[in-house]
Amino acid sequence: MKKTLRLLPFFVLMANGVYASSPNDTVPVLRDSILEGMEIISSYGNNLDSLLSLWYVQNGVDTSNMLTLVEPDFVEIHTKIPDSVYMQRLAAIHSIIDLPYNSIVRNFISVYTERQREKVEIMLGVADYYLPIFEEILDYYQLPVELRMLPVIESALNPRAVSRAGATGLWQFMYGTGRMYNLTINSYIDERCDPIASSHAAARFLRDLYKIYGDWTLVIAAYNCGPGNVNKAIRRSGGKRNYWDIYYYLPRETRGYVPAFIAATYAFEYRNEHNIKPVSMSLPATVDTLMISGMLHFNQIHEVLGVPIKVLRDLNPHYKQNVIPAQKKLMSLRLPLEQVGPFIDRQQEIFAYKDSIYFNPDNVISPSGYTASYKHEVPSGSQKVVYVVKEGDVLGTIAERHGVRVSQLRSWNNIRGNLIRVGQRLTIYVRANVASNAGYSNAATPQGGDSNFVYYKVRSGDTLWDIAKQYPGISSTDIKRINNLNTDKLIPGQVLKIKPKSS
Repeated sequence: MKKTLRLLPFFVLMANGVYASSPNDTVPVLRDSILEGMEIISSYGNNLDSLLSLWYVQNGVDTSNMLTLVEPDFVEIHTKIPDSVYMQRLAAIHSIIDLPYNSIVRNFISVYTERQREKVEIMLGVADYYLPIFEEILDYYQLPVELRMLPVIESALNPRAVSRAGATGLWQFMYGTGRMYNLTINSYIDERCDPIASSHAAARFLRDLYKIYGDWTLVIAAYNCGPGNVNKAIRRSGGKRNYWDIYYYLPRETRGYVPAFIAATYAFEYRNEHNIKPVSMSLPATVDTLMISGMLHFNQIHEVLGVPIKVLRDLNPHYKQNVIPAQKKLMSLRLPLEQVGPFIDRQQEIFAYKDSIYFNPDNVISPSGYTASYKHEVPSGSQKVVYVVKEGDVLGTIAERHGVRVSQLRSWNNIRGNLIRVGQRLTIYVRANVASNAGYSNAATPQGGDSNFVYYKVRSGDTLWDIAKQYPGISSTDIKRINNLNTDKLIPGQVLKIKPKSS
């Protein structure tokens, strides 16, 4: 397959009359970049696969039959349209950003219109939602609206895209650059995933880059690899400031970035000529934004208004925990237009719905909680369990699942506020029936066991220390001694004798 990748570009160029031997070719060719260019295209095609699979497949799109980048019929498909047609079409696009045509651009056009056309159809399906947002914000900053194509090649229009290096969101901001342009990034919010906030930040970044270079092609390159790398390429080229003159001095991945931008612009402009049809997606056709104050959980909106959680997450992808933490300032909530009126009418009801579960404002612990031994207030008839926090958990959902209040979770675990971390162990005192339903009932006497003792069935993740904490007056050493254990290692399903029932 690797040999095929390296031979195909040369064969294709020969078949189409694009030669590197003559200095007067009508179509400019980057002579030494043909082999390397195809490798960049292959890498880009694979990246497009992964970006799209992150989100769009979850929207019900069947990608099982999508084409791979290189197939045996590559040359046959690639030779259908003459170079002159591509050149005329690119020249006809009204753009103040230079859109030249060459062999690398042509191969990227093939990626978008032939090799990965099904993926372009998926992107076109959500383009009607995202592109107007980009265009309005770019226009506000008086930037070329053609720059709306950058998120297409950066993230495949996936607001939750995360690169291997950690670049996040539609515009693929790194953490430092995002903070530099005032994007909020914390445990609850990542505005790099917010289509509006990140677009404003990207527009300011692009505007600053243009002040440096005064050339939009160089700006696009610098957006991808950073102005430092572009400056080094200019210096190494002897001061040249044309993208194609500094091409070989740029990082390898950036060499394909501008050709990909040109090809994406072409594919979106001439999709009908290539019979590329948008896939219908689940995003609402019309959306409006409300500014709210106070803590609000998506489940409160879902259960009162019936708006699907998935829709709320897709329209508000920057809220990482399904929580809008609008305590100190107003924050945005985007809803389908038909739900805006009902939300305004029932706003008090929505905020009050299960607020004692999701957000209990009473953080005051009763004086009886401060005894000499610092014992917690334990409900009578309850059973102590230990819950390990999983990704996506918040105090409200954990409390609801165990039939307790958020204030109790805070009290039992000395938590102030709502912040918890993955892997954190929470002590919870639950009713016996809740413990049984949740799989926590481990106190039954095993067959053949001594009915005078309390027994415990080991769960995955349990340690002797965790188990001992559930039984006052018992230490991990006691458990080892009673069960004749020579090691601290436990096996899920193992039954331990804990203590005499009378103790």
